[in-house]
Amino acid sequence: MSWKETYRQWAPFFVIAVIGALIGGGLVMAYGQKFAEKPPAMALQESVVIPGANATNVSEARNTAIVRAAQAVGPAVVGITNKAYARDFFNRKVVVERGTGSGVIFDKRGYIATNYHVVEEAKEIVVSLADGRTVDGRVLGVDPITDLAVVKIEADNLPVAALGDSDSLLVGEPAIAIGNPLGLEFKGSVTAGVISAVNRSLEIGERRFKLIQTDAAINPGNSGGALVNADGVVIGINSAKIAKEGVEGIGFSIPINTARPILQSIIDKGRVVRSYLGIGVLDKNTAARYGYELTTDQGVYVAKVDAQGPAAKAGLRIGDLVLSINGVATNTVAELRGTIDSLAPGSRADVVLQRGGRNITVNILFEETPAAQ
Repeated sequence: MSWKETYRQWAPFFVIAVIGALIGGGLVMAYGQKFAEKPPAMALQESVVIPGANATNVSEARNTAIVRAAQAVGPAVVGITNKAYARDFFNRKVVVERGTGSGVIFDKRGYIATNYHVVEEAKEIVVSLADGRTVDGRVLGVDPITDLAVVKIEADNLPVAALGDSDSLLVGEPAIAIGNPLGLEFKGSVTAGVISAVNRSLEIGERRFKLIQTDAAINPGNSGGALVNADGVVIGINSAKIAKEGVEGIGFSIPINTARPILQSIIDKGRVVRSYLGIGVLDKNTAARYGYELTTDQGVYVAKVDAQGPAAKAGLRIGDLVLSINGVATNTVAELRGTIDSLAPGSRADVVLQRGGRNITVNILFEETPAAQ
């Protein structure tokens, strides 16, 4: 959003605020003495010192876990501006802003976790730090499958967020979202709620994702920001929100235990290494989208076999039904993808097929996904 659009949007509220302040000032002058004579409603609790630029003494009641979590992680949450090339009125190539999202510094060397869709097709990346600094960044690598990416910056004295353990989350415990909703005008915004559900399964495309569900407000621009627990550690990377009429308070975050190895693989190799079977498959639902009809609910139909892939080497054919891998049923494309993703490249697995009305078992050596896949 440009500064002109922002001014037009918020100018009426500024005028109201100024008028309110003038009227309120008059009321304070008229009744200030009366108010001053009233005794306090309750005695102040024991105060604590809140560190930071605006250090102040506050009561224990105000120094909540949310306050402490925001102070611990907030400085490590950044704004990420995605810029791309476009043509102006004179057909000159210019750089324009495509959008703004959030990110989390998780390593003092300048590694920032964010969402793939925040940096998608970016030609330039600008990172806005919480201390006011603005630095150039570069996309180190992305993983569209999980909507994760790593941005690298070169800067000194960077704050770093601690990463927690998302497997230990409890439904109902506090959840704090920190990011930049609606752009950098609202950078560092903190919203709070609870962990609504863990291991929430969503199918997006041909893959199934395990996500954290929270009712902490997550709005456009929060993408890539931090989901934090009451201990002040990051337990998720905010990624998605269900935006439908009548639906409120349903946001999703990528569990940090899922994100951690992906981020590390991007740092080490520039991409995420996954296992590869080398087949194209259809289930009952995906077949219908392509005009085919499958009469069975069991297994996935092999519609394509890569001649150089592990499946071809093990003897799989077009027309086979893949029923299970290592005892895990594969009745949908998402189930097959999820099971393959759980296997490390170089591992072996027993694959049960149905061919010609009978079941057969083959042992397959899974290979590393080719870089172009």
